[in-house]
Amino acid sequence: MTHAIRVEGLVKRFKGHTALDGVDLTARTGAVLGVLGPNGSGKTTTVRILATLLRPDAGQALVGGHDVVREPHAVRRLIGLTGQYAAVDEDLSGTQNLMLIARLLGFSRADARARAAELLDRFALSDAADRAAKTYSGGMRRRLDLAASLVGRPSLLYLDEPTTGLDPHSRNELWDVVRDLVRDGVTVLLTTQYLEEADQLADDIVVLDRGRVISEGTPDQLKTRAGSQVLQVRPVEAARLDQAARIVEAVTGAEVRSGDGAANASVSDTAVLPEVVRRLDDAGVQVAELTLRKPSLDEVFLALTGHTAEPAPAGDDPAGADQTERTHA
Repeated sequence: MTHAIRVEGLVKRFKGHTALDGVDLTARTGAVLGVLGPNGSGKTTTVRILATLLRPDAGQALVGGHDVVREPHAVRRLIGLTGQYAAVDEDLSGTQNLMLIARLLGFSRADARARAAELLDRFALSDAADRAAKTYSGGMRRRLDLAASLVGRPSLLYLDEPTTGLDPHSRNELWDVVRDLVRDGVTVLLTTQYLEEADQLADDIVVLDRGRVISEGTPDQLKTRAGSQVLQVRPVEAARLDQAARIVEAVTGAEVRSGDGAANASVSDTAVLPEVVRRLDDAGVQVAELTLRKPSLDEVFLALTGHTAEPAPAGDDPAGADQTERTHA
């Protein structure tokens, strides 16, 4: 099967609020589909429908060829779901958490113990196997949560903002785990508002904004679609940043975004570069860095939506869809 997930015209409303407004998307088998957008864009609502936790008001969603409304049990046999917050029992040990899931899935006691040991080893948790989960670090809990989602050997894994609240080291560890799963043939649907995360992991990206798909493609395709290259100028003296930004704006005619000590502007004609250099030199602005690069996914999102991917105060829907539960096949 070419597509593990196919969604057409998905609509979901909550008390007059439209969370999804005709969403179309496909996930290729054995690849990572990144669903990108801020809170309130519809990411979690989409995941909950694909996990059979919500019924759509209109449209169709097929997972592994099975309709999520007409064949929910067949869908559940295929999927694992890890939500935004670790859902392990903190009073149980790592082994006990995984054995509990396995027994609920029909494993014998011996097979449940073997599967738990296998997953704890895979997620580098063997040394903490007999400790209560409440003694785990945040990154360890997330790894245990992800391990629990894999007890039933799902062919599709939904990760709904899996690195929320993790420190950079724990986030990188989880990214490595996801890459390993994909190498093993698992299809992953990843929702995130971290643009770097989508850039690191996703083979394909769908950008949601206010319940609609506003763009889709590979990370490089989205960067190309958002335009041109980005000219970045970083002056040696931070106090000269505003002056450098005014020079870049005057030469390029583009809106300049200043941040992290640099002035950035989208340019379609790289011939402006010598003129920027000349004017900076004439003004006595010493430059520590001057580069032309592809736009970042942050800049892509800004170009596509007119606003940044900053988290909104409200969730995807007023009915609490952001509080995704973990589903096991």
